[in-house]
Amino acid sequence: MPEIPEVTRRLLLGGALAGGAAAAGLGTAQAAVARNRPDGPADVSPRRAPGRKSMINVPFDEHRTVRVGVIGLGNRGSGMTEGWSAVPGCTVTAVCDIRADRARRVADRLASQGRPRPTEYGGSDDAYTRMLRREDVDLVYIATPWEFHHRQGGDALRAGKHALVELPVATGLEELWDLVDTSERTRRHLMLAENCSYGRNELAMLRMAHDGLFGDLTNGHGGYLHDLRELLFSDTYYTDAWRRRWHTRSTASLYPMHGLAPIAAAMDVNRGDRLTTLRATATEPRGLADYRERFVPRSHPSWKETYVNGDLVTCLIDTAKGRTIRAEHDVSSPRPYSRINSLAGSRGIFEDYAGTSSTGGRIYVEPDHSGHTWRDFDAYRKEFDHWLWTKIGDDAENNGGHGGMDYVLQWRTVQLMRAGLVPDIDVYDAAVWCSPIPLSAQSLAAGGRPVRIPDFTRGAWVNRRPGLDTRPSEMPPVP
Repeated sequence: MPEIPEVTRRLLLGGALAGGAAAAGLGTAQAAVARNRPDGPADVSPRRAPGRKSMINVPFDEHRTVRVGVIGLGNRGSGMTEGWSAVPGCTVTAVCDIRADRARRVADRLASQGRPRPTEYGGSDDAYTRMLRREDVDLVYIATPWEFHHRQGGDALRAGKHALVELPVATGLEELWDLVDTSERTRRHLMLAENCSYGRNELAMLRMAHDGLFGDLTNGHGGYLHDLRELLFSDTYYTDAWRRRWHTRSTASLYPMHGLAPIAAAMDVNRGDRLTTLRATATEPRGLADYRERFVPRSHPSWKETYVNGDLVTCLIDTAKGRTIRAEHDVSSPRPYSRINSLAGSRGIFEDYAGTSSTGGRIYVEPDHSGHTWRDFDAYRKEFDHWLWTKIGDDAENNGGHGGMDYVLQWRTVQLMRAGLVPDIDVYDAAVWCSPIPLSAQSLAAGGRPVRIPDFTRGAWVNRRPGLDTRPSEMPPVP
């Protein structure tokens, strides 16, 4: 991956806010909001190019073996590379990082584990393009800093590869639309590597919602609340401090997907409902500066930085069916970890991360419960456990990080490709789940006014179709 360029406000806000808006900056954001607000044009989704077709319900071609190329070998990429090599019927054929020593270390580690040694690429910011020319790469997994995801994901599609991109797939509206259009043009899938969508509680919640346990769904609450202050100021964890630097660039919800995606899936977003408007609020930026004052030496380069992003950024999102989703982002405050993961309807509510049971969740549903007293989630998770977890849960806990959901994501991706099935998470899901990044910036730049959320499906959201709630299926035998 290349050295990190300065990310302009124009890039963060959508690349985007093009088409006659004023110069980049606050004026540009306000001009974009004017075009994108609820009383603006009814359609904020450009038409599909003539002759081009949707990628909805398009299956993968069957692959005897899924051959993976990895771009980005920092903490996330190197760990996930070992996960790919552990999935039956999958092999890592190439690894790439601008720092060639990282590629060498990962290749050495796989070889020491008895895996085929992948070919190494590195040493320049375009090394990954040489890897994309390989014939023996079917799926490109991208785990570089956020600002490179759009370009590298698009290049993978144009090279004829499918792409699984870490969060977010892009940070701007024009970039998100470009990935949708490129996927449709190349007939290759681009998927968001949203591991939390494969969490055990999240998938059980999904099944409960779709079985009607909560009645008519009315609202959900998700978030990414993770005290990253120590890691953000580490000189080694985020190379070149790339993640901390995002907090100096704009006020926006920088990482809403972990909390939003499971709630959106339970509400059948893009599969019978859609996100329509978003309005954002932000607290003052206090946490990072306070932590630096107390714990970071004055000689540290971070003292040249000014933090502008609010500690807690909240997006209030409306859907076409009248539901509401609250998505929160806070990595700058002292607090225990939580993704919130709460879903409510006319007959009950589930709240995750409540600490009332061994599974961490609590529940209250009628007619099972009465007396306004929370009940343990354990029995419900056992009853509604998703087939992926009952099938490979033990392997997941032994082979994957984040409680096993990393491995479930990888196993399922390989299974879908080997069996020739339709992706659980497609480019339209990826685009809408990542759109709160630029949309929150637009809303906040206009004082919290609501902005329209584009329909990336171009009208196909009205059709019910499977997503993460698919029926059980088998991994094809390994040749």
